This record gives sequence, structure tokens and C-alpha cells, in this order.
Amino acid sequence: MSNITRSNHPKLLWPGIHTLWGKTYAKLPAYHTDMFDMKTSKQAYEEDVELTGFGLAPIKTEGAAVAYDDHTQGTVSRYTHATYSLGFIITQEALEDNLYQSRASQGAEMLAFSMATTREIVAANVYNRAFNSAYAGGDGKSLIATDHPVVAGTQSNQLAVAADLSEASLEDMLTQIKKAQNSRGLEIFLQGSKLIIPVELEFEAHRILKSALRVGTGNNDLNAIREMGMLPGGVCANNYLTDPDAFFIRTNAPNGTNGFTRRAPDLVQDNDFDTSNAKMKTSARFVFGWSDFRGVYASQGA
Repeated sequence: MSNITRSNHPKLLWPGIHTLWGKTYAKLPAYHTDMFDMKTSKQAYEEDVELTGFGLAPIKTEGAAVAYDDHTQGTVSRYTHATYSLGFIITQEALEDNLYQSRASQGAEMLAFSMATTREIVAANVYNRAFNSAYAGGDGKSLIATDHPVVAGTQSNQLAVAADLSEASLEDMLTQIKKAQNSRGLEIFLQGSKLIIPVELEFEAHRILKSALRVGTGNNDLNAIREMGMLPGGVCANNYLTDPDAFFIRTNAPNGTNGFTRRAPDLVQDNDFDTSNAKMKTSARFVFGWSDFRGVYASQGA
């Protein structure tokens, strides 16, 4: 256990300090709300269970019996909450001898900053590990894969030919999304919603999506993606995505990427009876993951 003593901040014991800096900075946006459907939870874990639906209706000839079909249980996705916690201890002497307590006692704000950053990194890691088979979902595949098992074979939510972000690759991915099928192979109404990118692609994404005409050509063609409103949710440029050329499109699939909050971050403070040291901690329980792979399509880059 580590205590903050007078030796941690020797300058705070002497007059003459103009300001204390580095305690907190402007906070980044809450990216996870753009990347996940957020829900509350009252249990140790939550499960999403797929129902595979029915197939096509065959022709019924006159006098013949109706053909009957059945639906079955498909993929089961479990979301198990983890607890995240951080705190600090300040000795009684360090508090007593600190000449700048009014400016130095911002531990609560720093803890809140650390917890918020932790939450964003945990959320972003679902996307950072999206191509990694070591982090499989309920169907035994990584979030982005070419062979997600379904009743009618396999399906892909990965761009057929790996490509960097461009007008052409976005159009190819949006077309792939519109041709999506359910587990029985029936066409579904799936559309792109939001482009998720690392900050390295932010300028390129802005050029592609905001230009009135096509990007990088001398042709006077309109920008079809922009004109057709193919990405109504816009762009989320996330500082915590680690692959500089991978890009993702969230869709309107209702049970794609999900986040559950079991207990929101809190701040608790107390004093230790034996030492009179001051303690403060923050703690939260949450989990991020995915159920339906159709919620995200992606390319890892060329």
C-alpha cells in the first residue's frame, strides 16, 4: 500500500509556489456512447440469446399440407461485469504541513479523470481486439471475421479485400452492409450508422464525408455517400483506437455492441482510525462487448 507523504510533495511545505499544474487537463469526449448501446444492469452478468427465425415460405399446392419450420437458439453472448477501483492515502502529517491545501486537494477530480479514462480504454479495446481470434464472442469468432457461423453457413462482416479508408472502400463496405442476411439467409434491412476511426484518419474522413463532390478526382460527380446520407451518425474519431488505419462502421443492428453499467463510478472518503491518514477511492462495475456481429463492419487497412 502506498501512502502520499510529505516527501512526495516537498515543495508544498514551503512558500513561494505560484501554481500547481498537471493535476487535470481538459477531458476527452465520452466515446463509448458512440460505439456501444449503453444499458444498466442489476445482475452479476447479462446474457443475449439469438433466435434464428424461420426460412422462406415454399409454394403450397392445392390440397397439400402446410410446410412447418422451427426456430432454434443461436449464439449466446454473456457480459460479465468487472470491478475497477483506484484510490489514494495521504498521511496526517502531509495534510497538516501542506501550505497549499486549497489548490492541492483535488484528488477527487484526479480520481474521476482516471476512472473515466479507464472506462474509455476498456470500451475501445473491444474494437482494438476486433480482428484478434483470442478475443472471441459468443459465436466463437472475433468481432470482425469472414466466417461467422450461422444456420445458413457463414457470413462476413469484414471488407472482402482489405483496404485503407477511402471513398471507394467506404462505398464497398456500405454496399456489403446493405446486402446483409439473418441467420437463415434472408435479406434484412441493415444500414450504416456511424463511422468509427482512430484520430489518424480524422482528416481523411472529413474530406470524404464533407466534400460536396467526389474526393481526389477531376470529375464533377457528386459525393454519393454525403448526398444519400449513408452515415447519418457522422464520425467518431477515437483517441483510444490503436490501429492507425483500421476503420469501422456501426450499423442499425439492434443488438450489436453493448455496454452494461452495474454500478456507476462513485467517490468515497474516510479516515483511518489508527494512523489518522485520509483515504479516498473510486470504484465502478461495468462491461463492454458484442452480441450480433452485424452491428459492426470493418477493414483492418491495406
